[in-house]
Amino acid sequence: MKGASVQHRFSEPRFGFWRRTYAMLVKEFIQLRRDRVSFAMIVMLPVMQLMLFGYAINTTPHHLPAAVLLQEDSDLGRSILKAMENTAYFRFTREVHDVAEFDDLLLSGKVLFGVEIPRGFERAVRRGDRPALLVAADATDPVAASSALSSLGMIVQTALAHDLYTGDPVSAPFEIRAHARYNPAASSRLNIVPGLVGTILTMTMLIFTALSVTREIERGTMESLLSMPITPVEVMLGKIIPYVLVGFLQASIIIGIGVFLFGVPVMGSLLLLALLSTLFIATNLSIGYTFSTLAQNQLQAMQLSMMFFLPSILLSGFMFPFLGMPQWAQIVGECLPLTHYLRIVRAIMLKGSTLANLQHDTIALFGLMLFAMTVAVLRFRRTLD
Repeated sequence: MKGASVQHRFSEPRFGFWRRTYAMLVKEFIQLRRDRVSFAMIVMLPVMQLMLFGYAINTTPHHLPAAVLLQEDSDLGRSILKAMENTAYFRFTREVHDVAEFDDLLLSGKVLFGVEIPRGFERAVRRGDRPALLVAADATDPVAASSALSSLGMIVQTALAHDLYTGDPVSAPFEIRAHARYNPAASSRLNIVPGLVGTILTMTMLIFTALSVTREIERGTMESLLSMPITPVEVMLGKIIPYVLVGFLQASIIIGIGVFLFGVPVMGSLLLLALLSTLFIATNLSIGYTFSTLAQNQLQAMQLSMMFFLPSILLSGFMFPFLGMPQWAQIVGECLPLTHYLRIVRAIMLKGSTLANLQHDTIALFGLMLFAMTVAVLRFRRTLD
């Protein structure tokens, strides 16, 4: 009788399993609602991916910026330029007056194509001399250049031929000489390997520093840090500088492997590449440190880093041609450090560009670094208060 009462006392209540499961379920929903960063990630990540892939990403870019060196103003020259724009691949944004300006625009990446119509071109065509028209392409991004260059044959064979002849001509009245500069073999590794330097540094530097302050909070060492006679700027620099050296080591390893294993050239100054790589590393570390002051724990810091890394890799020009994206996507991309560094590292390694050619991207990186550092210091001061 006594044993039966003990057994009854410790017997499983009716629906006990489902009640405990339901209680745990309610607890997790309440915790998820309080964790706003995680909830934002659940909503924002699929929306962001859908918007980026649906609207911003274009694997066959059109209306790419081009410059023209028009050494004679003729009806035939204007017809050629109009025919090129009608292919939907070219958009003439600059008119230059000498070869030096022509080359500088390609070196700085402000245009992807340059068209040179020589003096006496129309007269030579009408005499039947078959003159040549030069189209120079920045082939550091083979995807952007190849489709546009392949469309040039249609210009001679169709539209312009009918401007000069009745019916199909026996042969084309002129030829187009396309020069793929900086990557004439259209090797994808020459585009990918330099881009990987910036992509890997962005991922690792963000994660390293995004976890720095939140790690101090979770370990309980933040109180000891705050009790020390140290300013927020000194704390930030003390946490960032060691990772600058780590990032520089990473960059050196990746570039070294790219040069010796994959045959990627370094046409420009290694010193300039090292200095601008250090600036890029410091910019990413500042952004990561800002995330660490916004997050309440290491999970949130990691989530913020991934939220930043996703548009960086998609809108920077690493995976898809930057100048082929819509205008709003390019504006967002200009706010990302990786966009500017990809131009810098590819220009120095493949084109031999100098600091004068890279002024815009260098100033943009420096401005982004100062902005991120300012936000990080202000946020950390709020933590101190």
